[in-house]
Amino acid sequence: MRVVVAAPSGRDGVLICNLLASRGIACVNCATAELARIEVSAGAGAVILAEEALALDDIARWTVQVADQDSWGDFPIIILTDRGVVNSESQRRMLVRQPLGNLILLERPVRPETLMSTVQAALRSRARQYQMRDYLAERVKVEEALRTSEKLAVAGRLAASIAHEINNPLEAVVNLLYLINMSSSLQEAKEYAQTGMSELARVSEIVTHTLRFYRQNSKPAIVQVNEIVDSVLVLYQARLSSAEILLERDFRQCPPIFARAGELRQVIVNLLGNAVDAMAGGGTLKIRITNAREHRNGARAGIRLTIADTGSGIPPEIKKRLFEPFVSTKGDLGTGLGLWVSSGIVQKHSGTIRVRSNSLPPATGTVFSVFLPLQPQLVSNGLSMKPHEGHVAGTELRPIPKPGRVLPPQPEVAGPPADFLASDDALGIRGETLIVSGGE
Repeated sequence: MRVVVAAPSGRDGVLICNLLASRGIACVNCATAELARIEVSAGAGAVILAEEALALDDIARWTVQVADQDSWGDFPIIILTDRGVVNSESQRRMLVRQPLGNLILLERPVRPETLMSTVQAALRSRARQYQMRDYLAERVKVEEALRTSEKLAVAGRLAASIAHEINNPLEAVVNLLYLINMSSSLQEAKEYAQTGMSELARVSEIVTHTLRFYRQNSKPAIVQVNEIVDSVLVLYQARLSSAEILLERDFRQCPPIFARAGELRQVIVNLLGNAVDAMAGGGTLKIRITNAREHRNGARAGIRLTIADTGSGIPPEIKKRLFEPFVSTKGDLGTGLGLWVSSGIVQKHSGTIRVRSNSLPPATGTVFSVFLPLQPQLVSNGLSMKPHEGHVAGTELRPIPKPGRVLPPQPEVAGPPADFLASDDALGIRGETLIVSGGE
Protein backbone atom coordinates (compact mmCIF):
# COMPACT_ATOMS: atom_id res chain seq x y z
CA MET A 1 0.00 0.00 0.00
CA ARG A 2 1.24 3.47 -0.82
CA VAL A 3 1.25 6.62 1.31
CA VAL A 4 0.19 9.99 -0.09
CA VAL A 5 2.03 13.07 1.24
CA ALA A 6 1.09 16.76 1.01
CA ALA A 7 3.65 18.83 2.96
CA PRO A 8 4.46 21.84 0.79
CA SER A 9 6.55 23.77 3.35
CA GLY A 10 10.22 23.72 2.39
CA ARG A 11 11.49 20.23 1.59
CA ASP A 12 9.23 18.42 4.09
CA GLY A 13 7.40 16.44 1.42
CA VAL A 14 10.60 15.30 -0.31
CA LEU A 15 12.28 14.33 2.96
CA ILE A 16 9.24 12.34 4.14
CA CYS A 17 9.01 10.45 0.84
CA ASN A 18 12.75 9.68 0.93
CA LEU A 19 12.41 8.33 4.47
CA LEU A 20 9.44 6.13 3.56
CA ALA A 21 11.13 4.88 0.39
CA SER A 22 14.21 3.88 2.41
CA ARG A 23 11.95 1.59 4.46
CA GLY A 24 10.31 0.06 1.38
CA ILE A 25 7.04 2.03 1.54
CA ALA A 26 5.70 3.44 -1.73
CA CYS A 27 5.01 7.15 -1.56
CA VAL A 28 3.45 9.92 -3.70
CA ASN A 29 4.40 13.56 -3.03
CA CYS A 30 1.65 16.10 -3.83
CA ALA A 31 1.93 19.86 -3.98
CA THR A 32 -1.54 20.53 -2.49
CA ALA A 33 -4.11 18.84 -0.24
CA GLU A 34 -6.53 18.72 -3.18
CA LEU A 35 -4.09 16.75 -5.33
CA ALA A 36 -3.52 14.45 -2.36
CA ARG A 37 -7.27 13.89 -2.06
CA ILE A 38 -7.48 12.90 -5.72
CA GLU A 39 -4.58 10.45 -5.26
CA VAL A 40 -6.23 8.92 -2.20
CA SER A 41 -9.45 8.37 -4.14
CA ALA A 42 -7.39 6.26 -6.57
CA GLY A 43 -6.19 4.09 -3.69
CA ALA A 44 -3.87 4.51 -0.71
CA GLY A 45 -3.12 3.07 2.70
CA ALA A 46 -2.71 6.41 4.51
CA VAL A 47 -2.14 10.11 3.93
CA ILE A 48 0.23 12.61 5.56
CA LEU A 49 -0.98 16.21 5.46
CA ALA A 50 0.79 19.29 6.75
CA GLU A 51 -1.49 21.49 8.81
CA GLU A 52 -0.79 24.56 6.69
CA ALA A 53 -1.86 22.70 3.52
CA LEU A 54 -5.43 22.32 4.76
CA ALA A 55 -7.62 25.32 3.98
CA LEU A 56 -11.29 25.35 4.97
CA ASP A 57 -12.34 24.39 1.42
CA ASP A 58 -9.90 21.46 1.49
CA ILE A 59 -11.28 20.24 4.82
CA ALA A 60 -14.82 20.39 3.43
CA ARG A 61 -13.88 18.28 0.38
CA TRP A 62 -11.93 15.80 2.51
CA THR A 63 -14.89 15.51 4.88
CA VAL A 64 -17.19 14.56 2.00
CA GLN A 65 -14.73 11.93 0.77
CA VAL A 66 -14.24 10.44 4.24
CA ALA A 67 -17.99 10.30 4.83
CA ASP A 68 -18.46 8.49 1.50
CA GLN A 69 -16.13 5.59 2.33
CA ASP A 70 -17.50 2.07 2.73
CA SER A 71 -18.82 0.87 6.07
CA TRP A 72 -15.73 -1.27 6.64
CA GLY A 73 -13.35 1.65 6.03
CA ASP A 74 -11.79 4.09 8.50
CA PHE A 75 -9.08 5.80 6.44
CA PRO A 76 -6.12 6.99 8.57
CA ILE A 77 -5.08 10.64 8.16
CA ILE A 78 -1.81 11.83 9.72
CA ILE A 79 -1.70 15.59 10.36
CA LEU A 80 1.66 17.32 10.89
CA THR A 81 0.95 20.20 13.30
CA ASP A 82 3.06 23.19 14.27
CA ARG A 83 4.72 23.43 17.65
CA GLY A 84 2.91 25.71 20.05
CA VAL A 85 0.81 26.04 23.16
CA VAL A 86 -2.89 25.18 23.37
CA ASN A 87 -4.90 28.35 22.77
CA SER A 88 -8.19 29.41 21.24
CA GLU A 89 -6.77 29.20 17.71
CA SER A 90 -5.48 25.66 18.15
CA GLN A 91 -8.80 24.65 19.70
CA ARG A 92 -10.64 26.13 16.71
CA ARG A 93 -8.45 24.21 14.26
CA MET A 94 -9.06 21.01 16.21
CA LEU A 95 -12.84 21.44 15.99
CA VAL A 96 -12.65 22.19 12.26
CA ARG A 97 -10.67 18.99 11.66
CA GLN A 98 -12.96 16.69 13.66
CA PRO A 99 -15.15 15.64 10.69
CA LEU A 100 -12.08 14.15 9.02
CA GLY A 101 -12.53 11.05 11.18
CA ASN A 102 -9.51 8.87 11.95
CA LEU A 103 -6.94 11.60 12.69
CA ILE A 104 -3.41 11.13 14.05
CA LEU A 105 -1.67 14.35 15.11
CA LEU A 106 2.13 14.63 15.07
CA GLU A 107 3.80 17.81 16.32
CA ARG A 108 6.80 19.03 14.33
CA PRO A 109 9.70 18.57 14.40
CA VAL A 110 9.01 14.84 14.21
CA ARG A 111 11.72 12.28 14.87
CA PRO A 112 12.10 9.84 11.93
CA GLU A 113 11.47 6.84 14.22
CA THR A 114 8.23 8.39 15.47
CA LEU A 115 7.02 9.14 11.93
CA MET A 116 7.88 5.64 10.69
CA SER A 117 6.16 3.99 13.66
CA THR A 118 3.02 6.08 13.09
CA VAL A 119 2.93 5.35 9.35
CA GLN A 120 3.45 1.61 9.87
CA ALA A 121 0.65 1.51 12.47
CA ALA A 122 -1.66 3.35 10.06
CA LEU A 123 -0.85 0.92 7.23
CA ARG A 124 -1.46 -2.08 9.50
CA SER A 125 -4.83 -0.59 10.43
CA ARG A 126 -5.69 -0.10 6.77
CA ALA A 127 -4.61 -3.66 5.95
CA ARG A 128 -7.01 -4.93 8.63
CA GLN A 129 -9.78 -2.91 7.04
CA TYR A 130 -9.09 -4.50 3.67
CA GLN A 131 -9.21 -7.93 5.34
CA MET A 132 -12.63 -7.03 6.75
CA ARG A 133 -13.74 -5.89 3.27
CA ASP A 134 -12.70 -9.24 1.77
CA TYR A 135 -14.38 -11.14 4.60
CA LEU A 136 -17.66 -9.27 4.12
CA ALA A 137 -17.53 -9.84 0.36
CA GLU A 138 -16.96 -13.56 0.90
CA ARG A 139 -19.75 -13.66 3.45
CA VAL A 140 -22.14 -12.14 0.92
CA LYS A 141 -21.20 -14.83 -1.61
CA VAL A 142 -21.65 -17.63 0.94
CA GLU A 143 -25.02 -16.32 2.13
CA GLU A 144 -26.22 -15.96 -1.45
CA ALA A 145 -25.12 -19.54 -2.17
CA LEU A 146 -27.06 -20.74 0.89
CA ARG A 147 -30.15 -18.86 -0.22
CA THR A 148 -29.87 -20.40 -3.67
CA SER A 149 -29.50 -23.83 -2.09
CA GLU A 150 -32.64 -23.32 -0.05
CA LYS A 151 -34.57 -22.11 -3.11
CA LEU A 152 -33.58 -25.30 -4.90
CA ALA A 153 -34.68 -27.34 -1.87
CA VAL A 154 -38.04 -25.55 -1.87
CA ALA A 155 -38.37 -26.24 -5.60
CA GLY A 156 -37.66 -29.92 -4.94
CA ARG A 157 -40.28 -30.13 -2.20
CA LEU A 158 -42.82 -28.40 -4.39
CA ALA A 159 -42.00 -30.67 -7.32
CA ALA A 160 -42.72 -33.71 -5.12
CA SER A 161 -46.02 -32.21 -3.94
CA ILE A 162 -47.02 -31.23 -7.48
CA ALA A 163 -46.21 -34.70 -8.83
CA HIS A 164 -48.36 -36.22 -6.08
CA GLU A 165 -51.21 -33.76 -6.72
CA ILE A 166 -51.21 -34.28 -10.49
CA ASN A 167 -50.79 -38.06 -10.33
CA ASN A 168 -54.12 -38.65 -8.55
CA PRO A 169 -56.40 -36.90 -11.08
CA LEU A 170 -54.44 -38.36 -14.01
CA GLU A 171 -54.94 -41.86 -12.62
CA ALA A 172 -58.64 -41.07 -12.33
CA VAL A 173 -58.71 -39.88 -15.96
CA VAL A 174 -57.05 -43.12 -17.13
CA ASN A 175 -59.67 -45.16 -15.27
CA LEU A 176 -62.48 -43.00 -16.64
CA LEU A 177 -61.24 -43.46 -20.22
CA TYR A 178 -61.30 -47.21 -19.66
CA LEU A 179 -64.86 -46.98 -18.31
CA ILE A 180 -65.92 -44.83 -21.28
CA ASN A 181 -64.52 -47.46 -23.62
CA MET A 182 -66.42 -50.18 -21.77
CA SER A 183 -69.67 -48.22 -21.23
CA SER A 184 -72.84 -49.59 -22.77
CA SER A 185 -74.69 -46.31 -23.34
CA LEU A 186 -73.90 -42.81 -24.55
CA GLN A 187 -75.36 -41.26 -21.39
CA GLU A 188 -73.08 -43.32 -19.20
CA ALA A 189 -70.07 -42.35 -21.33
CA LYS A 190 -71.01 -38.66 -21.04
CA GLU A 191 -71.15 -38.91 -17.25
CA TYR A 192 -67.67 -40.48 -17.18
CA ALA A 193 -66.40 -37.80 -19.57
CA GLN A 194 -67.81 -35.03 -17.33
CA THR A 195 -66.01 -36.48 -14.33
CA GLY A 196 -62.81 -36.70 -16.38
CA MET A 197 -63.13 -33.03 -17.34
CA SER A 198 -63.41 -32.10 -13.68
CA GLU A 199 -60.23 -34.03 -12.90
CA LEU A 200 -58.37 -32.34 -15.77
CA ALA A 201 -59.60 -28.95 -14.53
CA ARG A 202 -58.01 -29.84 -11.20
CA VAL A 203 -54.70 -30.51 -12.98
CA SER A 204 -54.99 -27.17 -14.79
CA GLU A 205 -55.55 -25.37 -11.48
CA ILE A 206 -52.44 -26.96 -9.96
CA VAL A 207 -50.33 -25.99 -12.97
CA THR A 208 -51.66 -22.43 -12.87
CA HIS A 209 -50.71 -21.98 -9.21
CA THR A 210 -47.31 -23.55 -9.85
CA LEU A 211 -46.56 -21.12 -12.70
CA ARG A 212 -47.67 -18.25 -10.50
CA PHE A 213 -45.07 -19.33 -7.95
CA TYR A 214 -42.17 -19.40 -10.39
CA ARG A 215 -43.17 -16.43 -12.56
CA GLN A 216 -43.74 -14.13 -9.62
CA ASN A 217 -42.42 -10.61 -10.13
CA SER A 218 -39.39 -10.09 -7.91
CA LYS A 219 -40.21 -6.43 -7.37
CA PRO A 220 -42.32 -5.28 -4.40
CA ALA A 221 -45.99 -4.85 -5.16
CA ILE A 222 -49.39 -4.67 -3.47
CA VAL A 223 -50.35 -8.24 -2.52
CA GLN A 224 -53.09 -10.06 -0.60
CA VAL A 225 -51.64 -12.46 1.97
CA ASN A 226 -54.71 -14.72 1.93
CA GLU A 227 -54.35 -15.22 -1.85
CA ILE A 228 -50.72 -16.23 -1.42
CA VAL A 229 -51.61 -18.75 1.30
CA ASP A 230 -54.45 -20.15 -0.84
CA SER A 231 -52.10 -20.68 -3.79
CA VAL A 232 -49.76 -22.72 -1.58
CA LEU A 233 -52.58 -24.74 0.00
CA VAL A 234 -53.72 -25.84 -3.47
CA LEU A 235 -50.41 -27.67 -3.83
CA TYR A 236 -50.71 -29.31 -0.41
CA GLN A 237 -54.31 -30.55 -0.45
CA ALA A 238 -53.58 -34.15 -1.43
CA ARG A 239 -50.63 -34.37 0.96
CA LEU A 240 -52.75 -33.09 3.86
CA SER A 241 -55.47 -35.59 3.02
CA SER A 242 -53.13 -38.57 2.72
CA ALA A 243 -51.44 -37.64 6.02
CA GLU A 244 -54.87 -37.40 7.74
CA ILE A 245 -54.26 -33.79 8.73
CA LEU A 246 -57.32 -31.70 9.52
CA LEU A 247 -57.01 -28.19 8.10
CA GLU A 248 -58.72 -25.33 9.94
CA ARG A 249 -58.74 -22.00 8.09
CA ASP A 250 -59.62 -18.66 9.62
CA PHE A 251 -59.00 -15.94 7.03
CA ARG A 252 -60.31 -12.55 8.14
CA GLN A 253 -60.90 -9.59 5.84
CA CYS A 254 -57.50 -7.87 5.68
CA PRO A 255 -56.09 -5.01 3.61
CA PRO A 256 -53.30 -5.71 1.10
CA ILE A 257 -49.66 -5.13 2.04
CA PHE A 258 -46.62 -3.94 0.08
CA ALA A 259 -44.28 -6.92 -0.32
CA ARG A 260 -42.53 -9.36 -2.63
CA ALA A 261 -45.15 -12.05 -3.20
CA GLY A 262 -42.63 -14.65 -4.35
CA GLU A 263 -40.58 -14.34 -1.17
CA LEU A 264 -43.66 -14.48 1.07
CA ARG A 265 -44.77 -17.60 -0.80
CA GLN A 266 -41.38 -19.15 -0.01
CA VAL A 267 -41.88 -18.41 3.70
CA ILE A 268 -45.34 -20.00 3.69
CA VAL A 269 -44.08 -23.08 1.81
CA ASN A 270 -41.37 -23.55 4.45
CA LEU A 271 -43.72 -23.13 7.42
CA LEU A 272 -46.44 -25.37 5.95
CA GLY A 273 -43.93 -28.01 4.87
CA ASN A 274 -42.41 -28.12 8.36
CA ALA A 275 -45.85 -28.40 9.95
CA VAL A 276 -46.86 -31.29 7.68
CA ASP A 277 -43.54 -33.09 8.26
CA ALA A 278 -44.05 -32.78 12.03
CA MET A 279 -47.46 -34.51 11.86
CA ALA A 280 -46.47 -37.83 10.32
CA GLY A 281 -49.24 -39.57 12.26
CA GLY A 282 -51.91 -37.01 11.47
CA GLY A 283 -53.14 -34.04 13.48
CA THR A 284 -54.59 -30.57 13.18
CA LEU A 285 -53.18 -27.67 11.16
CA LYS A 286 -54.67 -24.26 11.86
CA ILE A 287 -53.97 -21.22 9.68
CA ARG A 288 -55.20 -17.80 10.67
CA ILE A 289 -54.82 -14.45 8.89
CA THR A 290 -56.00 -11.37 10.74
CA ASN A 291 -55.44 -7.68 11.22
CA ALA A 292 -52.98 -6.94 14.01
CA ARG A 293 -50.77 -4.35 15.65
CA GLU A 294 -47.21 -4.89 16.77
CA HIS A 295 -47.18 -3.22 20.17
CA ARG A 296 -43.43 -3.71 20.61
CA ASN A 297 -42.72 -1.32 17.75
CA GLY A 298 -44.86 1.78 17.97
CA ALA A 299 -48.16 -0.07 17.55
CA ARG A 300 -47.54 -0.60 13.82
CA ALA A 301 -50.58 -1.77 11.87
CA GLY A 302 -50.17 -4.92 9.82
CA ILE A 303 -51.21 -8.48 9.06
CA ARG A 304 -50.54 -11.46 11.31
CA LEU A 305 -50.24 -14.94 9.79
CA THR A 306 -50.44 -17.76 12.32
CA ILE A 307 -49.64 -21.39 11.48
CA ALA A 308 -50.17 -23.87 14.33
CA ASP A 309 -49.78 -27.66 14.27
CA THR A 310 -50.20 -30.53 16.72
CA GLY A 311 -47.04 -32.28 15.60
CA SER A 312 -44.06 -33.56 17.54
CA GLY A 313 -42.83 -30.12 18.58
CA ILE A 314 -39.30 -28.73 18.65
CA PRO A 315 -36.83 -29.89 21.33
CA PRO A 316 -35.70 -27.00 23.60
CA GLU A 317 -32.01 -27.42 22.70
CA ILE A 318 -32.85 -26.90 19.02
CA LYS A 319 -35.44 -24.16 19.50
CA LYS A 320 -32.85 -21.75 20.94
CA ARG A 321 -30.91 -21.89 17.64
CA LEU A 322 -33.88 -22.47 15.36
CA PHE A 323 -33.28 -19.48 13.08
CA GLU A 324 -29.58 -20.19 12.58
CA PRO A 325 -28.36 -21.86 9.35
CA PHE A 326 -27.96 -25.67 9.31
CA VAL A 327 -30.20 -26.16 12.37
CA SER A 328 -32.88 -28.76 11.68
CA THR A 329 -35.17 -31.19 13.50
CA LYS A 330 -35.27 -33.53 10.46
CA GLY A 331 -31.73 -34.89 10.60
CA ASP A 332 -30.37 -35.80 7.19
CA LEU A 333 -33.77 -35.15 5.58
CA GLY A 334 -33.56 -31.36 6.10
CA THR A 335 -31.14 -28.69 4.90
CA GLY A 336 -31.46 -26.57 8.03
CA LEU A 337 -31.81 -23.46 5.87
CA GLY A 338 -35.57 -23.01 5.55
CA LEU A 339 -36.25 -21.06 8.73
CA TRP A 340 -33.01 -19.11 8.42
CA VAL A 341 -33.99 -17.91 4.95
CA SER A 342 -37.60 -17.34 6.04
CA SER A 343 -36.56 -15.19 9.00
CA GLY A 344 -34.34 -13.16 6.67
CA ILE A 345 -37.25 -12.57 4.30
CA VAL A 346 -39.50 -11.46 7.16
CA GLN A 347 -36.79 -9.11 8.44
CA LYS A 348 -36.40 -7.59 4.97
CA HIS A 349 -40.12 -6.81 5.07
CA SER A 350 -39.62 -5.08 8.48
CA GLY A 351 -41.65 -7.84 10.09
CA THR A 352 -41.35 -10.18 13.05
CA ILE A 353 -41.49 -13.97 13.23
CA ARG A 354 -42.19 -15.76 16.51
CA VAL A 355 -42.30 -19.42 17.43
CA ARG A 356 -43.68 -21.28 20.41
CA SER A 357 -43.28 -25.03 20.66
CA ASN A 358 -43.71 -27.89 23.11
CA SER A 359 -42.26 -31.36 22.58
CA LEU A 360 -43.56 -32.87 25.83
CA PRO A 361 -46.97 -34.61 25.97
CA PRO A 362 -49.85 -34.17 26.19
CA ALA A 363 -50.09 -30.92 24.17
CA THR A 364 -47.22 -31.18 21.68
CA GLY A 365 -46.96 -28.95 18.66
CA THR A 366 -45.59 -25.72 17.26
CA VAL A 367 -47.04 -22.28 16.58
CA PHE A 368 -45.42 -19.80 14.19
CA SER A 369 -46.64 -16.22 14.07
CA VAL A 370 -45.50 -13.86 11.31
CA PHE A 371 -46.27 -10.15 11.59
CA LEU A 372 -45.97 -8.09 8.37
CA PRO A 373 -46.51 -4.32 8.57
CA LEU A 374 -48.79 -2.61 6.08
CA GLN A 375 -46.04 -0.08 5.39
CA PRO A 376 -42.56 -1.64 5.57
CA GLN A 377 -39.69 0.61 6.57
CA LEU A 378 -37.22 1.77 3.95
CA VAL A 379 -34.34 -0.68 4.42
CA SER A 380 -31.36 -1.76 2.33
CA ASN A 381 -33.30 -4.42 0.42
CA GLY A 382 -35.13 -1.83 -1.67
CA LEU A 383 -38.59 -2.14 -0.09
CA SER A 384 -40.41 1.18 -0.22
CA MET A 385 -43.99 2.27 -0.42
CA LYS A 386 -42.92 4.33 -3.48
CA PRO A 387 -40.57 2.09 -5.48
CA HIS A 388 -40.67 4.43 -8.50
CA GLU A 389 -38.75 7.11 -6.58
CA GLY A 390 -35.39 5.53 -7.20
CA HIS A 391 -35.37 2.49 -4.92
CA VAL A 392 -34.96 -0.61 -7.06
CA ALA A 393 -35.57 -4.12 -5.81
CA GLY A 394 -32.71 -6.55 -5.64
CA THR A 395 -30.10 -4.36 -3.91
CA GLU A 396 -30.35 -6.00 -0.51
CA LEU A 397 -26.76 -7.25 -0.48
CA ARG A 398 -25.08 -3.85 -0.59
CA PRO A 399 -24.58 -3.13 2.20
CA ILE A 400 -25.17 -6.40 4.05
CA PRO A 401 -28.63 -6.26 5.66
CA LYS A 402 -28.63 -5.58 9.36
CA PRO A 403 -29.41 -8.86 11.11
CA GLY A 404 -32.67 -9.07 12.96
CA ARG A 405 -32.77 -9.07 16.73
CA VAL A 406 -33.15 -12.49 18.34
CA LEU A 407 -34.86 -11.60 21.58
CA PRO A 408 -34.46 -13.72 24.71
CA PRO A 409 -37.03 -16.53 25.13
CA GLN A 410 -40.15 -15.28 26.88
CA PRO A 411 -41.89 -17.72 29.28
CA GLU A 412 -45.64 -17.96 28.88
CA VAL A 413 -46.62 -17.33 32.50
CA ALA A 414 -50.05 -15.78 32.03
CA GLY A 415 -50.88 -16.95 28.54
CA PRO A 416 -49.72 -15.71 25.15
CA PRO A 417 -48.93 -12.03 24.59
CA ALA A 418 -51.85 -9.95 23.35
CA ASP A 419 -50.14 -9.22 20.04
CA PHE A 420 -49.05 -12.81 19.40
CA LEU A 421 -51.98 -15.22 19.23
CA ALA A 422 -55.58 -15.50 20.21
CA SER A 423 -55.98 -18.30 22.73
CA ASP A 424 -57.89 -20.48 20.26
CA ASP A 425 -54.93 -20.38 17.85
CA ALA A 426 -52.49 -21.92 20.31
CA LEU A 427 -54.15 -25.39 20.19
CA GLY A 428 -53.20 -25.82 23.85
CA ILE A 429 -49.47 -25.41 23.16
CA ARG A 430 -47.48 -23.80 25.96
CA GLY A 431 -43.82 -22.92 26.37
CA GLU A 432 -41.35 -20.13 25.69
CA THR A 433 -41.70 -17.78 22.76
CA LEU A 434 -38.64 -17.15 20.57
CA ILE A 435 -38.76 -13.92 18.57
CA VAL A 436 -36.77 -12.74 15.57
CA SER A 437 -37.49 -9.09 14.81
CA GLY A 438 -36.53 -7.13 11.73
CA GLY A 439 -38.57 -4.06 12.47
CA GLU A 440 -37.17 -2.79 15.77
